[in-house]
Amino acid sequence: MASNYIIRRAVHSDVNCLIGLLEILFSIESDFTVEEFKQRSGLEMMLNDDTRRCIMVAEINQQVVGMCTAQILVSTAEGGFVAVIEDLVVHKEYRGKGIGRGLLLSIESWAIAKGVKRLQLLADRNNTVALEFYKSLSWKSTQLICLHKK
Repeated sequence: MASNYIIRRAVHSDVNCLIGLLEILFSIESDFTVEEFKQRSGLEMMLNDDTRRCIMVAEINQQVVGMCTAQILVSTAEGGFVAVIEDLVVHKEYRGKGIGRGLLLSIESWAIAKGVKRLQLLADRNNTVALEFYKSLSWKSTQLICLHKK
């Protein structure tokens, strides 16, 4: 496990680095494309509402090497708040060092402090490495599938 990284809340000056991380993530996920203007806009919206949205970053030597994002929604099934984790990515050269786990745990801690009753995330069905990673951290698959419409 890497011990020389810190995890902190993202700030506006991190946006360019975060866009670079999203490019890495979107190169894995076939449902998304890199459109810098859209990613910048979404990241700024998240950073502008730190009560219901959170971006955590991992930093080594003042360089952002990973990120994890979450947003709070209301669930009728849970009768309360749930958090959706949308983006979890670590630079390739820093994977396997515990950084992804640390980011995910930091988002979980944020969500618990906000009173969230359930965490949920989407993962590309073909990203077996990510699916095994989530399974190793006790995440469970559901019978639900994701649909979207633009």
